[in-house]
Amino acid sequence: MTSSVSIPAPLSAYFAPLEELLHAPSADDAYHHCFGCGPAHPTGLHVRCFKTKEGVASPVWIAKQYEGPPGAAHGGIVAAFLDEILAGTVLRATGRPGVTGELTVRYRRPVPIEHAVLGRGRLVTDHGRFVDVEGELVDPESNEILATGKGRFFPLKSTA
Repeated sequence: MTSSVSIPAPLSAYFAPLEELLHAPSADDAYHHCFGCGPAHPTGLHVRCFKTKEGVASPVWIAKQYEGPPGAAHGGIVAAFLDEILAGTVLRATGRPGVTGELTVRYRRPVPIEHAVLGRGRLVTDHGRFVDVEGELVDPESNEILATGKGRFFPLKSTA
């Protein structure tokens, strides 16, 4: 199952060869209604992550309804996008979903609304019981880093 949320046109060529990493692969998955990654959440962010050699990449498009300062995303929404991208990184690195233990966000530039942004995440260290990950939101036109995030996540035990 792939998400019905389309990839912003300026990023479509970048994501075309990449395989999607599904947070909630079916309607009965626990994360199917998650505000961040759930495809069924009616007002959610619908974050999608794709496998890269370094970790994950995510096409980001922040709707006007999440505006904070004029023309820019609210800081809490920026943090939520980074949290989900880092969670996708944990899934990619460990094969298990993880929960956030700590999240630190550094806002470097306003993240524009209704503008294609590239999210990236990578594993820093796997400590076994927890993992440290980091990522950023980048303007794909200028390659300028807009916000960075570092997190410590706890992979969940497999229920299979």
